[in-house]
Amino acid sequence: MPLEKYKADLAELKARDRLRSLSGESGLDFSSNDYLALSRAPSIRRALEEALAEGIAIGSGGSRLLRGNHPAHEELESKAAAFFGAERTLYFTSGYAANFTILSALPKRGDLVIFDELLHASSREGIHSGLAKRCKVPHNDLEAFDDALRKWHAAGGKGQPWMAVESLYSMDGDFAPIAGLVELADRYDAMLVVDEAHATGVHGPLGRGLTAPYEGRDNLIVVHTCGKALGATGGLVCASKTLIDYIINRGRPFIYTTAPSPLMALAVSEALSLLEREPERREALTRLIDFANSQLTAKTGFPGSGSQIIPVVLGPDGKALQVANFLQERGFDIRAARPPTVPEGTARLRIAITLNNDETQVSQMLDTLVEALAESEAQAEVAL
Repeated sequence: MPLEKYKADLAELKARDRLRSLSGESGLDFSSNDYLALSRAPSIRRALEEALAEGIAIGSGGSRLLRGNHPAHEELESKAAAFFGAERTLYFTSGYAANFTILSALPKRGDLVIFDELLHASSREGIHSGLAKRCKVPHNDLEAFDDALRKWHAAGGKGQPWMAVESLYSMDGDFAPIAGLVELADRYDAMLVVDEAHATGVHGPLGRGLTAPYEGRDNLIVVHTCGKALGATGGLVCASKTLIDYIINRGRPFIYTTAPSPLMALAVSEALSLLEREPERREALTRLIDFANSQLTAKTGFPGSGSQIIPVVLGPDGKALQVANFLQERGFDIRAARPPTVPEGTARLRIAITLNNDETQVSQMLDTLVEALAESEAQAEVAL
C-alpha cells in the first residue's frame, strides 16, 4: 500500500513521544515570538486599514522580478536600510526563505561554510543545498571557529571562508559572541552571516540587534526576521549593494517566489517606526525579562537564560510533554520542544516572555510550573 510507510513513520513518532499536531491559541501566551506585542498594535492596524481604504492590493500578483514589485516593498527596504544602518536591504517572504537563499546562493564551490551546531534549520538547509564545503562547530565556541579557519587555510583552502550563526539562539536563549566573530572575520578575510531573528526589535540600540555596531561592513550579512518582535511576516536581508544585487539575480527562492503582500511591507514599516517612537515597549520587556529569569531560578532552581527565551531542560520527551500539558490545562500556553528541534536527551519547555503578559501572570505561571514539576516527579516515583 502506498501510504503504509508513512503510517509506520507516524506510529514510530507517536511511540517516541514525538508526534506533532496543529493546535490553536489557548491560554496566556508564553510560547509565541510576539515579544513586543506588536501583532495586534493599534497603529499597525490603522496603517493597514488606511491603505486598504486607498485601494492597495492585498496580494502582489507575481514575483518581484515580474509585476510583483510594489512601491511598499521598496519603501520598506529604504526605511529598513536607514534604520539598521545597512547599505541595502532586501525583503523576503519569510526569514526561512532569506536564510536559505543567502547560504545556498552566495557561498561557492571551493568556499568553506563554518556554522554553529545550533544554527537555525533554515540556514542549515541552505548550507546543505549549496556547493561549498561545510564544517559544524560546537555551540558558541570561538576557538572552534578559529581552529576551523586556520586549518582550512593551512590545508590550502583558496576560496572564501564563511561563518554562520544566530545572534540569539531560539531554543537556548543565549547570545553569540558577535564581537569575537567579527574579529575572526576580519583576521581571516571571512564573511559573517548573522541571523538576528530573535534579537531584532528586542536587543541592541532601538532594537536594531546585536550586530548594530558592525552594520555596513562588506563582510557582514544580517537577517532580521519580521514575524517575531516586529509582529508581521517576512525577512529583511541587510548587506552590501553588490550582494543584494547578486541575490536578486542568482537567489532562486527570491527569483521564483511570489512577492510578499504589500500590506505586510506596510506593517513591517510601521513596526520599525514604533521601535523608534515607543522605546518604552523595549524597556518594559527588558524589565519583564529580568523579573522572569530571576523568579525562575528562585522558584525552581533552573538557571535563567538572560533573554526573553527561557529553556527549562527536562530531558526525556515524555516528561517535557507531561509538564507542558499540565501547564496548558491550567491556562498557560507553553509548548514542549523535542528532538530534532533540540539535541537528543534535552527535551524542554521553551518559555517565551512577551508583553502579552505582566509580572503577575509570569509569577502565576512559575508557581504553576513548580506544581507541574512536583507532579511529574511524583508520577515518576510511582512508576518505579
